[in-house]
Amino acid sequence: MAAFILMALVQLFVPAKMIWDREDVLNDGVEHKFKTAPIDPNDPFRGKYITLSYTNNTFETAKEIDFASGSIVYVCFDTDDEGFSKIKSVSDEKPTDNLDYLKTKARVFTINETKKLTIDYPFDRFYMEESKAYDAEIMYRQTQRDTSSTTYALVYLKNGDAVLRDVLINGISIREIVKGMIQ
Repeated sequence: MAAFILMALVQLFVPAKMIWDREDVLNDGVEHKFKTAPIDPNDPFRGKYITLSYTNNTFETAKEIDFASGSIVYVCFDTDDEGFSKIKSVSDEKPTDNLDYLKTKARVFTINETKKLTIDYPFDRFYMEESKAYDAEIMYRQTQRDTSSTTYALVYLKNGDAVLRDVLINGISIREIVKGMIQ
């Protein structure tokens, strides 16, 4: 009986800890905005989501560090003139100062005239309620064709972890835009 109770407590603790960690990043993390360029697929096991690709996921490096594809890297961010996050530096060592950073994987390291590192951001899927996902997909595609629109992901960073909070079009949540379309 004690083993059963212990097993039940462990099964409750694991998802509770995962939720707690995500909420901690959202509550105490630093907000970042990343410009996006989407594709919108459907996963039969996970539901409808918007796949996000980012305009700023490459970094030119002058160092002779050879990043292997799939290796762990630490990406530090800065903000551009428009308030969007841009890569400040990439290292294979965890930052020791209080910079906003993300622990993620290197995808491709290209050596030509310039050395470029392409980063895989772990916040590349934004899940939507099934009834609103199709309308969000249509709206998102339309805004990507409109060069006067700005679409970005609102992401919180804390101690190398990232949580995607929302996707915004011209500063308005895609959830609110779709809600207004349906009503």
